[in-house]
Amino acid sequence: MQTMTSTNANAHPALPLIGRILIAAIFLVSAIGKLMAPAATIGYIGSLGLPVPALGYFGALVLELAGSVLLIAGYRTRLVATLLAVYAVLTALIFHHALGDQNQMFHFLKNLAMAGGLVQVMYYGAGAFSFDGRRTQVTRAVAAQ
Repeated sequence: MQTMTSTNANAHPALPLIGRILIAAIFLVSAIGKLMAPAATIGYIGSLGLPVPALGYFGALVLELAGSVLLIAGYRTRLVATLLAVYAVLTALIFHHALGDQNQMFHFLKNLAMAGGLVQVMYYGAGAFSFDGRRTQVTRAVAAQ
């Protein structure tokens, strides 16, 4: 699926890993924040009128925590990036829709930028330093025999 150009053919193979770490960091920090203040997070979700705030809290926590770890590890990267991108867009629409407020506009655009970075990961994959990359190398080696 990846198209080789002179730009990415000469790029350092660690760049996708660095990108995955940088994108995952915000999800990991957010998950830790949710772990540290579950009642406040559940209360905030409930204050927006969303149904079953505790379930929303648990779902967000699992997705952010597992998603960030899997993204960093580069395991099932395209699937994880897809789930996190959809989550980022949905949370932008649900939690940051008051675009007249400059702070909310900033967070809305931040979430869209996160989704944009994840779309790049969906397209290009995890790169060499990943479980997915390792699996690809093993598959190629077996196919070459």
